[in-house]
Amino acid sequence: MSSRSRGADAPAAASGNVLLFDRFRLDPTGGQLYDAAGQPIALTPKALSLLEYLAARPGRLVRKHELLDAVWPGVFVADGALKVCIREIRRALGDDARAPKFIETAHRRGYRFVGAQGSHAAAFAPRPAPAAAAPGPVRYARSGDVNIAYQVCGTGPVDLVFVMGWVSHLEYFWKEPSFARFLSRLASFSRLILFDKRGTGLSDPVTHLPTLEQRMDDVRAVLDAVGSTRAVLLGVSEGGPMCSLFAATHPRQTEALVMIGTYARRLRSPGYPWAPTREQRDVFFREIVDHWGGPVGLEERAPSVAQDPAFREWWASFLRMGASPAAAIALTRMNTEIDVTHVLPTIRVPTLVLHRSGDRCLLVDEGRYVAKLIPQARFVELPGDDHLPFVGDQDALLDQIESFLAGTRAEADADRVLVTVLCGEIAGRPRGKGGGDEALAHLRTLVEQEAARFGGAAVRLLDGRVYTFFDGPARAIRCGCAIRDAARGSALAIRLGLHTGECDIVSGVPQGGVVEMGGRVAGFARSGEVLVTRTVVDLVAGSGLRFAGRGVHALAAGQAGWHVYAVVDDHPAGPGRRRR
Repeated sequence: MSSRSRGADAPAAASGNVLLFDRFRLDPTGGQLYDAAGQPIALTPKALSLLEYLAARPGRLVRKHELLDAVWPGVFVADGALKVCIREIRRALGDDARAPKFIETAHRRGYRFVGAQGSHAAAFAPRPAPAAAAPGPVRYARSGDVNIAYQVCGTGPVDLVFVMGWVSHLEYFWKEPSFARFLSRLASFSRLILFDKRGTGLSDPVTHLPTLEQRMDDVRAVLDAVGSTRAVLLGVSEGGPMCSLFAATHPRQTEALVMIGTYARRLRSPGYPWAPTREQRDVFFREIVDHWGGPVGLEERAPSVAQDPAFREWWASFLRMGASPAAAIALTRMNTEIDVTHVLPTIRVPTLVLHRSGDRCLLVDEGRYVAKLIPQARFVELPGDDHLPFVGDQDALLDQIESFLAGTRAEADADRVLVTVLCGEIAGRPRGKGGGDEALAHLRTLVEQEAARFGGAAVRLLDGRVYTFFDGPARAIRCGCAIRDAARGSALAIRLGLHTGECDIVSGVPQGGVVEMGGRVAGFARSGEVLVTRTVVDLVAGSGLRFAGRGVHALAAGQAGWHVYAVVDDHPAGPGRRRR
């Protein structure tokens, strides 16, 4: 402990001159630090005084006793108070003690300000703050039997759908100034389309977990409601996998894909060591159960503002308004089972993946992995520890997005799409036997009837098998179960197989390897069984469907074996027919 008094060497900044460094402006007279957009950055008074003292003496090693004299004159304080303030300043500036851009530590001696400086406020030319967007009225789109709340703001040349991660609430987006500014900037160069996912915010609550394909249906419903035929999808965190699946399945409606702090799967595996273990996820589930209503998960999602009382209060309110405790648990469990690893290589639209290097919620390695799997995707790593994109240096993210969308965007290959193929065949029928017999005709009739009910398309007969195709795997499985049940009622012995993969669309009909693999899966099924590949299983998290392993089988020449599974339970959720 030590007693200090202010020395004669008062800070140069005390004269009232504005201090300029890098992208920041420090106004000692007004007692405020600003970013490059002129937005205030929160600092406690002591941290602000400490930054002011150091920035006014660039390049000079300022010893600890001098700093204590300057900031805590005549007060007994421990040296640890300096460390607390320095940490706060570094968080605010996005500085890294290991490779400092602004404040360098001289071990046991003091600190040195090393940021590049300007000379006067007139030399500082920050980006003009975007005019606050006027949020449009909350309206509702019908997605099947569910009402989806949405908003539109901005009149830019491109439609941009913003998909928030985890939970959402349209009206609470705008109650946090940093979030409102983030959305306003997006709306300054796009027609921004916001919506609450089913089961969250102002959209209808749901009794069953939403699947990724139901969330895709919700996006399609909102796009239809606002009259958009083609849009950019911007997915944050777990919004990324859904946007990935949409882009691969509906390339004609996807102009480009942007993902911020995203992932391919949410459980650790030998090929994906960055995700949490199931035990670690269970710990988080318990945290939700025990602490929902408070600022759950804020420390890892926004460490730079995790101790800000106003932000903590907003975050807690946002979560409470966004989802009930039961809904939050259900959504988190569904997100845990997501795996779009096999989907990512099928994306053919221009893609930008952004990730902050110190993201504590989703590691930067996960963003790199996602970008590596998507053909010709651009990956940009930015400094910062915050997972929430509107916290920290949001302009760095927004600059990348605006530049990406302003550049030349190649046309997507709309004839290459992701589909789920459903193949049915008569059990015990010799392979290659031509069509025309009564049993095969009966099977085709069943497939046509159920495909129409579940949203399948392009029923075709090929090599003694009947095929139909879907833009969502859960619908395809439920259709297969319905065909199976109808066949049992008519004593028709059939077997069915499903696979999700990329294919070419020729004259409106899918062609290629995915069709062949669907047929091979059906060939391995037992009589009366619906068999699916691992890719299908990974995409139906939250569907209520259950599976039993049926081993590993070679489905394509030159490829490793595929895990296949039998459908053993179809949750009574109805057809789940998509909105056309």
